[in-house]
Amino acid sequence: MRRAWTRFARNRGALAAFLILVAMTLACLVGPLLTGHEPGRIYPDLVRTAPGLAAHPEPDEIAPALTRLAFRMRLSVSDIAVTGDTVRMVFSGVSKPNDTGPIDERVLVYLPRSDLFGPASIVERRDGGRRLVVEAPLRRLRFLMGTDMLGRDILTRSLVAGRVSLLIGAVATAVALFIGIAYGALAGYLGGAADAVMMRVVDMLYALPFVFFVIMLLVFFRSGLGLILVAIGAVEWLDMARLVRAQTLSLRHRDFVRAAEALGLSTAAILRRHIVPNTLGPVTVAATLLVPKVILLESFLSFLGLGVQEPATSWGALIAEGARALESAPWMLAGPAAFLVSTLVALNVLGDGLGDALDPRIAER
Repeated sequence: MRRAWTRFARNRGALAAFLILVAMTLACLVGPLLTGHEPGRIYPDLVRTAPGLAAHPEPDEIAPALTRLAFRMRLSVSDIAVTGDTVRMVFSGVSKPNDTGPIDERVLVYLPRSDLFGPASIVERRDGGRRLVVEAPLRRLRFLMGTDMLGRDILTRSLVAGRVSLLIGAVATAVALFIGIAYGALAGYLGGAADAVMMRVVDMLYALPFVFFVIMLLVFFRSGLGLILVAIGAVEWLDMARLVRAQTLSLRHRDFVRAAEALGLSTAAILRRHIVPNTLGPVTVAATLLVPKVILLESFLSFLGLGVQEPATSWGALIAEGARALESAPWMLAGPAAFLVSTLVALNVLGDGLGDALDPRIAER
């Protein structure tokens, strides 16, 4: 392992991929707490906002937002003036027959509810309270990756979606490893008729179309994260079982295995102490390459609408939303796709690097 780590550390590409994955994981875990936006927070006045560093609301967004608020307040707004981070405006009551009373000041609570303005204060009352001069602070919001069709921050949603995608990749890969290693090692060690029957079961499961299998599960169970984990884990262990079986067949006649049998060790002890540890090199590499495959499968299912459902989200679900709004808001697709592609490329490069580091036939340079 010391020599393997030395070879891995010399591979700058694999080391960079590992650091990228660590940074991506930390960003998904901690990032949503630092963006300043909740993943489900909707900003109705900032729908489909393009990505950028500018703070919102911008000057040309203030008047339309105040006009919409005034309509909800059943007032009219005029004389809008912005000074620094403060906006001043004049609210007037909409003329109605026999309505000469002052404006109900409680309607001003609509301003802080809009997320663009802070609590309002009345500067002056005119015409017996039928006209109010109001000041309110501006709330500065930044959307580095823009907002979606509902006005939600894409960066925050992408980071939260990364938690789901990475969780599915890790858990489904762990399930595939556990079942595949146990099944493949047992089949390869037993050999003969037991091996033939066990591998024919694997062949039959291979013949079952994956999407059809997921649809069949959806008929009996409710769609959700748990169902996706079961569906992917129930299929992806097949490749791992074949890999471990092939490695076990090459190990079962080695001298140390024969010595263990001569000493009277049980089958479970031989598998646990001798067979499985000697398959961990190829299995580790295969597991590293299996994680991006699982993430891609989940993204494919979510793209088809068979995966993670609202209010939860994943990179695949966000990419599906972005694809539907590609012409009007291309950044909705670009952001989540960049996270997904970066993670998949880093995992594949890391898998190649581990394969070279754990290959005993590669001499140290």
